Amino acid sequence: MAWHDEAVFYHIYPLGLTGAPKQNSYEKPVHRLNTLIPWISHIKEIGCNALYIGPLFESVGHGYETTDYKKLDSRLGDNDDLKNFVAECHRQGIRVILDGVFNHTGRDFFAFQDIKKNRENSPYKDWYCNVNFWGNNEYDDGFSYQNWGGYNLLIKLNQHNPAVRDYICDVIRFWVKEFDIDGIRLDAADVMEFDYMRAFRQVAEEVKPDFWLMGEVIHGDYTRWVNENTLHSVTNYHLHKALYSGHNDHNYFEIAHTVKRLYGMGGNRPDGLKLYNFVDNHDVERIYTKLTNKAHFVPVHILLYTLPGVPSIYYGSEFGIEGKKERYSDDSLRPALELSDYDDAPKTNPCTRLIGALGRIRQANKALSYGDYHELLLTNRQYAFSRNCGGESVVITVNNDESDYVMNVPAGAGAAYVGALSGQRVDVVDGRITVNVKANAGEIWIPVLEEESLADDGKDKENVLEAVTEKKPERQEEKFGKAAGPGTEKKETGKAGKPEKAVEPERAMGSGKTAEPDKGMELGRTAEPKKDVKPENTTKLKRTKTTEEENTRETEGRTRKENKKTSGKPNQTAETGEDAIPDKEEEAFERGKIAGLQEAILAIMEKNGPITDQMRRDVTENVYHDSLINWVKSFH
Repeated sequence: MAWHDEAVFYHIYPLGLTGAPKQNSYEKPVHRLNTLIPWISHIKEIGCNALYIGPLFESVGHGYETTDYKKLDSRLGDNDDLKNFVAECHRQGIRVILDGVFNHTGRDFFAFQDIKKNRENSPYKDWYCNVNFWGNNEYDDGFSYQNWGGYNLLIKLNQHNPAVRDYICDVIRFWVKEFDIDGIRLDAADVMEFDYMRAFRQVAEEVKPDFWLMGEVIHGDYTRWVNENTLHSVTNYHLHKALYSGHNDHNYFEIAHTVKRLYGMGGNRPDGLKLYNFVDNHDVERIYTKLTNKAHFVPVHILLYTLPGVPSIYYGSEFGIEGKKERYSDDSLRPALELSDYDDAPKTNPCTRLIGALGRIRQANKALSYGDYHELLLTNRQYAFSRNCGGESVVITVNNDESDYVMNVPAGAGAAYVGALSGQRVDVVDGRITVNVKANAGEIWIPVLEEESLADDGKDKENVLEAVTEKKPERQEEKFGKAAGPGTEKKETGKAGKPEKAVEPERAMGSGKTAEPDKGMELGRTAEPKKDVKPENTTKLKRTKTTEEENTRETEGRTRKENKKTSGKPNQTAETGEDAIPDKEEEAFERGKIAGLQEAILAIMEKNGPITDQMRRDVTENVYHDSLINWVKSFH
């Protein structure tokens, strides 16, 4: 067990959050980093115990064109400021990892400047890739070189050069000695040489126990990077994409398939592949902007905090702010914020209350960090799974539908479960629990293992779920967006009819038989709570008066809408998984659209770099039209 196994990360882009100038004049340091010290207690208050902050070191602009690896960016302050900042984080129980931009440097870096001055006679001429003194570029350097991402502002380091490796390894040792950091996030790790990263891993094991290396990797087989020889973790872009499009498309099959595949990559073990999970960061649009239905902020984050992996929140997203990626600027993704503008957010902002509650729940329940993963129930709109550790089984239920949904799912040991967000208590009957999952919401069900504690369980607990799904937050206008929470938009109305047929895998606990729900508790209908549920701790379940005729008509209508959404194959119904009878011309047309989108995605990916077999499979196995459309949009 290491600290990062139980980490809940907060992510800060410091040049943006502090409102630093876009260009560095390299003049007297301005101590903006000190303005972030109050954020440390905020980070702790919302249940985070680790901070990823960066880029931090001297650069000319956005921070990823490094000028000096051993000097804090003068727009943020000096090295003493960074040393004191990390020390204060540690004092408050927050671990710190920094951005390591070791794939390329900026043009003002000393080695590049020496090449400009001494050309062929420079001792650093082999520090960069493909330096050609017969070439030229837009800067009129009189030579050309390999860059990163098509930008000559970023010169790619020659990672095969032992002198470069030794220099960067010494930088890592310096950061640990000087600032006492706990890990590094490697920028652009997916284009780094593996031997280069192996050298970093050796240094990591040398400098500090449990020193964590996490890499930025977009697509591919993550086990190529995450193993005992290279990195401990990578950014989980597969899950990032699935979490927002799975809700926008009402397609929990996409999320569940992604989780199952990633869990399988790690050998189907909870300690096999602990990825860095996120729903937004400094390079992608805010989750509140991406979600078609803003109320899905709740189930998205419940999944973020409970699925296998290490969860992370990007600064400002706990307030529900928006941020849209522009064609020529990422400024709206990296806004300057004043913490004082959100003083009351932990009490009054539904988004902040939810994030805080989830952080505390995550830290209090080891099963969410160390537990295995078992899928319990799956439809397009409902999803349940368990995390099991040391005899404790935590059950997670989410619902992206506009109506409440009653689930009957396997449970672990114990006489009852309590909803960690609502305080509601439900009894275990025949090894199962029957729970009402609120519309566009979810719950984390914690087992009560001691009978004598049942009388006190849930007593005086705050019903966070009711607050975040029903209360409208106050508008918090600000320069880059609005802090609006779930429930502020106009919700669609609908009746709770018969549900899509649940796909319930073999039970992970018990005999595997599906017990009948309690009398009067039809699966998929809202119903009255059982008498033994304490009314003061329970969100009321309302009976829906729906005739059999209305149920049939509504189910038929939903089936027609969902026929094109499948559990893995085009032309299967979402409810039964059986082959539908499509019109041949329409079927051919749909196949053509899917194939065209797949080809477009592969073409774009090819422009960005080499395509691995796994990346190609990820694209060709995705047969969901809306999902592919969202994937195309994500490149812009």
